Amino acid sequence: MSPPVAMFEERRSSEVDSAPLKSSFDVKSFPVRSSKSKTLDELADQWENGFTFAPIRESQVSRAMTRRYFNDLDNYAESDIVIVGAGSCGLSTAYMLGKARPDLKIAIIEASVSPGGGAWLGGQLFSAMVMRKPADAFLTDLGVPFDDEGDFVVVKHAALFTSTLLSKVLSFPNIKLFNATAVEDLITRQNSDGTLRIAGVVTNWTLVTMHHDDQSCMDPNTINAPIVVSTTGHDGPFGAFCVKRLVSMQQIEKLGGMRGLDMNTAEDAIVKRTREVVPGLVVGGMELSEVDGANRMGPTFGAMALSGVKAAEEVLKVFDERKKQNAY
Repeated sequence: MSPPVAMFEERRSSEVDSAPLKSSFDVKSFPVRSSKSKTLDELADQWENGFTFAPIRESQVSRAMTRRYFNDLDNYAESDIVIVGAGSCGLSTAYMLGKARPDLKIAIIEASVSPGGGAWLGGQLFSAMVMRKPADAFLTDLGVPFDDEGDFVVVKHAALFTSTLLSKVLSFPNIKLFNATAVEDLITRQNSDGTLRIAGVVTNWTLVTMHHDDQSCMDPNTINAPIVVSTTGHDGPFGAFCVKRLVSMQQIEKLGGMRGLDMNTAEDAIVKRTREVVPGLVVGGMELSEVDGANRMGPTFGAMALSGVKAAEEVLKVFDERKKQNAY
């Protein structure tokens, strides 16, 4: 008789069951009361007249969180697209893909607890956000108001742009954000011609990733996907991770290194060069400056938004082909 491992028939990714996890315990083992919802008008001036929150048991809170999160981990273990980095470029990419292809499962991996990257403020901790035209088209699509200054526009607070974009992205039912989660490596596959393509990401809790050097081995998790979009920003603690990994895997010879600040050349270069750098890996935003040796742009954000728009277009150009290649 064959040993159990030899009897296991591996399923193709297209056959992977993404049905919700079933639990052996009854998540409603304690009575669930149906409390009538009230309006704010009904609550007004009633704080001393019998106000109280609806009752809850601590385990209900725990199960409400963990059940949904582990169901998401199960569902998105096989994703269609993984976006690494939830800054302005990554979120813009997700927004465009969510609108264009609601049928695709899109996972966003963000190392920080708070998504948005550096787009919560303008330059030098100032509030206003500047975008050069024609990036105002993206703001109009989002519904973010701005002051028109001729060749550029100004959003009164960068947080208005980022919170609006983040809210719209998270409202898509086919997009899941895994924040406080780091990408530690890339999943690779070898093509028949010997070339390499990217087929997903290796993940871990960010706090675990930060302590590999002072703790024992803590192995990661994985997400398979035919396309990975990397928008991790310029070099830093977690920045430019994917392209730096391409160098160590000898998929590109070396990084060009980000050059000095030149707004006029930098923004054009970032948008125009947003592309699939190696099969299965599309790179956008300031991470591209490290690949190509492009200039930095400083506190102007139009290229981040439009690089995200172009990244979504680049993904959809090759998605069907990469999905066929990723069927094993």
